[in-house]
Amino acid sequence: VQDANGNNLPFVINGTMMRVDIPKPLASKGTYTFKIKWWYNVNDRMKVGGRSGYEHFDGEDNYLYTLAQFYPRMAAYYDVYGWQNKQFLGAGEFTLDFGNYEVSITSAADHVVGATGVLQNADKVLTAEQRRRFEAAKSATEPLMIVSEAEAREAEKTKSKDTKTWVFKAENVRDFAFVSSRKFIWDAMGVQLGTKNVMAMSYYPKEGNPLWEKYSTKVVAHTIKWYSHYTFDYPYPVAISVHTDRIGMEYPMMCFNGGRPDADGTYSERTKYGMIGVIIHEVGHNYFPMIVNSDERQWTWMDEGLNTFLQYLTEQQFERGYPSWRGPAANIADYMKGDPAKLEPIMTNSESLHQFGNNAYGKPATALNILRETVMGRELFDFAFKQYAQKWMFKRPTPADFFRTMEDASAVDLDWFWRGWFYSTDYVDIALAGVKTYRVDSKNPEVELARNQERDSKQLKGISDIRNKELIPKTQDEIDRSLRDFYTDDNLYSASTLDKTEFDAFLKGLSAEDRALYQKNIGMNFYEVTFELKGELVMPVIVELAYTDGTKDVKYIPAEIWRMGDTKVSKVFRSEKTLVQVTLDPFLETADTNTENNYYPPRPQESKFEVFKSRGSGGPENPMQRAKRANAGGGGSN
Repeated sequence: VQDANGNNLPFVINGTMMRVDIPKPLASKGTYTFKIKWWYNVNDRMKVGGRSGYEHFDGEDNYLYTLAQFYPRMAAYYDVYGWQNKQFLGAGEFTLDFGNYEVSITSAADHVVGATGVLQNADKVLTAEQRRRFEAAKSATEPLMIVSEAEAREAEKTKSKDTKTWVFKAENVRDFAFVSSRKFIWDAMGVQLGTKNVMAMSYYPKEGNPLWEKYSTKVVAHTIKWYSHYTFDYPYPVAISVHTDRIGMEYPMMCFNGGRPDADGTYSERTKYGMIGVIIHEVGHNYFPMIVNSDERQWTWMDEGLNTFLQYLTEQQFERGYPSWRGPAANIADYMKGDPAKLEPIMTNSESLHQFGNNAYGKPATALNILRETVMGRELFDFAFKQYAQKWMFKRPTPADFFRTMEDASAVDLDWFWRGWFYSTDYVDIALAGVKTYRVDSKNPEVELARNQERDSKQLKGISDIRNKELIPKTQDEIDRSLRDFYTDDNLYSASTLDKTEFDAFLKGLSAEDRALYQKNIGMNFYEVTFELKGELVMPVIVELAYTDGTKDVKYIPAEIWRMGDTKVSKVFRSEKTLVQVTLDPFLETADTNTENNYYPPRPQESKFEVFKSRGSGGPENPMQRAKRANAGGGGSN
């Protein structure tokens, strides 16, 4: 560690951190130059894992390098917290400062190199034809090949002993990554965002085809289009997706993504959607945290959760009914009702999480989707979220900044929501505790007689009544009719109730306003529905009322219904229709962990047993392979 003149500087290494002691304090807006020499051992990430490293292709003796985190990076300084010097333990990612990079990468002459930033010396490392293709790709509406599969296959056959040096520049980024391989196919297309033309690009070996050639660059273009729609126009000149096996990792302008087809070129739906999803997710990280520069080491959810939420929106824009893994409220319910000993609030340091994916990715993404769809509505949410993203571009937001901005921009009090979803491990379970039906007393003897007869006809009979009807042929008053009187003679009793003198007097005594109110409510049903808070997490109440004529009403009750701390609350709904079913959370939007108590009358819950068999360690045939075999006349069955 030396200063600009080559003099040694004192330093102290503390775990994964190093403190360099400069001669005097650095003044505000001052500069200081120092140099560090370091070594980096490139690991075989297929054997030892990690976010960076190489993959060796044994049949060809070729390598594919995806290199990142290979140099000493500046620790970040927060106005709020001071230095972010939490040790790197593996789960918590990175908190970095923005800077400008100029990097020279010397590689074998037959390698294709890609990196964060813009290539500065294309005339020295690319052929004239490759440069022509690259220029054409800027205005292309489909990805154009800069290096084709045929050219990559040719390059794989021999190994050059010469070298080339590729030079890249990147401005206002918080990190730098690069890739290198003679196996790379390279395609690109321009994406117009506002006044900027962004180059969406992909680097992948032939082992990624046909999947990668078909989807990767188009998915990159789709991602920056829709993330820009929900936040801000992508500010960097390039966005790159690089194919690796069994990895997904993000860096500024560049990400490493898995999703490899089978050796015969077929693939399963899981492989396809897994690849598309990981590309959207990792490209999306350019926005969070590469631009909205949150503290990944401390608050993983501020980048992973927000990014997973936008990934869900972007997936749904890609294909109707896209099988998104995270985002829908119902998908997080099993986690939230799990073993409390294995649950932590979202606001927990990333190194202290038992279920990293559910806590830092799934739950916050679900929470934001619930805010958007159920609590705030799309218009208010989208405006507020865009305000947050634009306000904190190239700055360091804390969780409080996110919470405060969402409330300020929407004018919605969300304190109860942040407390429940982000600071607790409470879960949602709202039950239907009962339904009662009321009608206004009409005072009209004709109406009331009909109602009484209807009620009597629906009255449940006891077992003795049921058996007596069959086993007692005639009661004594049926044998001796003289025993009947006013009250047991239906004709006499019913006729006496039809005297409308009192009813007419009642109507005459009403004012015009009261008479109108009376007319409005006679014949109406009033349904008192009681809700019980069985879980500890309050949420809005969404209730669906289904009627005998097949119609349905959906009622929305804000979460403020629980504001007094009650565990039971009731709400009366008015309708001229006859109710047959009440359903809570009919669209599965509140992450209710127990839907069995969401129906009145209760209804049976369906369960499913699945019987399957494995085809051994190689796994089952994917549907494309079955179709391929059938089309070739293979026939047979598994």
